[in-house]
Amino acid sequence: MTASATPAPKKVVEILQPEAMPKEESQFAIIRRRFFRHRLATFSLGLLLVIFIAAIFARQLASYGPTEIELTNRFAPPGSVSAESGRTNWLGTDHLGRDYFSRILYAARISLTVAFSVVILSTVIGSLFGAISGYYGGLVDDIAMRFVEFMLTIPELPLLLIISSILLQSPQAIPVPKALIDLMAVLLYLGPREALQVIMVMLVLTAFGWLGVSRLMRGMVLSIKNMEYVEAARALGVSDFGIITRHLIPNAFAPIIVQASLALAGFVITESVLGFLAFGIQDPTPTWGNMLAFTQSYMFEHPWLPLIPGLPIFICAMAFNFVGDGLRDALDPRLKH
Repeated sequence: MTASATPAPKKVVEILQPEAMPKEESQFAIIRRRFFRHRLATFSLGLLLVIFIAAIFARQLASYGPTEIELTNRFAPPGSVSAESGRTNWLGTDHLGRDYFSRILYAARISLTVAFSVVILSTVIGSLFGAISGYYGGLVDDIAMRFVEFMLTIPELPLLLIISSILLQSPQAIPVPKALIDLMAVLLYLGPREALQVIMVMLVLTAFGWLGVSRLMRGMVLSIKNMEYVEAARALGVSDFGIITRHLIPNAFAPIIVQASLALAGFVITESVLGFLAFGIQDPTPTWGNMLAFTQSYMFEHPWLPLIPGLPIFICAMAFNFVGDGLRDALDPRLKH
């Protein structure tokens, strides 16, 4: 009797349902997840948001105007109540009886506006300059980079002080559109003269702020300008300007974002230094720098005075550095997802 043949095993094909397939994560979601893994960066971002919101709503939060004087309430300690107006001076008052809390809020509006405006202008100018230099190469690159290197060899702070002094004393040296002055005055609650001072300080800081960005962008463009997608765009007849603005700069922008976030801390400090040395925005317009300068004469009798404008400078500088560090980790392609 012949043994019956063993039936061949059937192949079991497991069909994965769409729900079982791993969900593809977008690049933005990956960057966001990496950033929020950096706890100091996350905390710093939240702290900066609180400062920004307080600066935006300075008029609603401040109980005094930025230049309102109460001579009978000079050097009031933090938390005291004014006998003249009955309002609370949460951070005390200065040598003219001006409320520190109110001035800190208005100063944040000015100092942060200056820092962000300078970073945006410097990034745009430096990115275009560096991308053009790296894309064309040759003589154009040599001339452009020698100019940048020459500017970088000049001591920055003394030259900033000289240029700032000239422009603040002779603002007509650089014609500024009246519409821009009016816009700045409305945004920062300033008069036209004070708004012009803010614009002059922005121009002074931008004059040197774009140099580092241009070198970084040039290096990135040199590394990607011969890649296939750039050659394809060139073969399709895309203009040089189109290749630079639509292909090179966007694909080289990740390190520029990190550089810009780190530069914010530097510009906050530099603007404060100019104000502290009386070469920046002038009193009675409050900035953290000129507020810190006025505490020098009274800091031994009232040692808490320098801490009030000094702490916001320190906090913002540290927070911007931590946010930049978090962005660097989030945008680094060598890290695992």
